[in-house]
Amino acid sequence: MEEAKIFDEKVFKKACNSCHATCGDCHVKSPSIGGVSVGLINKHKFVRRDEGKTCAFCHGGRVYPEYTGEYGGNADVHYQKGMMCLECHTMDEMHGDGKAYAQKEEVRDRPRCTDCHEPGRETKLTARVAHLKHSQTASCFACHSAGEYRQCYDCHLGGGSQAKPGFFLGTSPRNRTEITTLRVIPTVRESFKPAGIQQANFDALPNYWDSPIHNIRKRTERTRNCDTCHEDRKGFLTMETLLKNSSRTNLELIHKTKSIPISK
Repeated sequence: MEEAKIFDEKVFKKACNSCHATCGDCHVKSPSIGGVSVGLINKHKFVRRDEGKTCAFCHGGRVYPEYTGEYGGNADVHYQKGMMCLECHTMDEMHGDGKAYAQKEEVRDRPRCTDCHEPGRETKLTARVAHLKHSQTASCFACHSAGEYRQCYDCHLGGGSQAKPGFFLGTSPRNRTEITTLRVIPTVRESFKPAGIQQANFDALPNYWDSPIHNIRKRTERTRNCDTCHEDRKGFLTMETLLKNSSRTNLELIHKTKSIPISK
């Protein structure tokens, strides 16, 4: 209980709480992130929708620049088709339904790829077979993420945070039957020691969590060639790529793909 109190006072207020928004933070001015705000969106007007500002002010570190291609690589195919955030993320989702959810996966009507891309309606037989074969074992992002996305390292209370591109595939910590894209949670054993937090239960959770990467492409090196995953195992989390001094639970996310048997 004492460490929880320290976390609330010394960690949450300085880091986590800086991104929790009010109505005005989305529709009138930019929220204060790390103590810095860029000010009003459009004078004192209430801006109903302008995703490049109303969404990107908070999500501009990772999701938005990955979606638009500003972070590097190709823009998401949906962005190239003219789609913006609210085409998938509805107003009801943003404003909530009055219930407090522990995680976004609990939200019943959250957006899913299959809302538009209904399985079984693919025009190509190869795509239909691939989707059927992987529907219970791989997320859409595992195959259709275009490539590297932003990974953050070193907690802000540590020796200085940094971000660099990376691509990791592994077992989803929320669904152990599924392979998906993973994003680094940069908290290691020593992260909160300066604040007096020892993290006795550090190994209870992994440092990698499933993330719906917003750099989707119809064709990627994984959709073009089965060997990319089944033989080369490219992009999969390994012992060598694990964060140093990280949770032992990370080992459970390392997935070893099976080779495809060759018919004689």
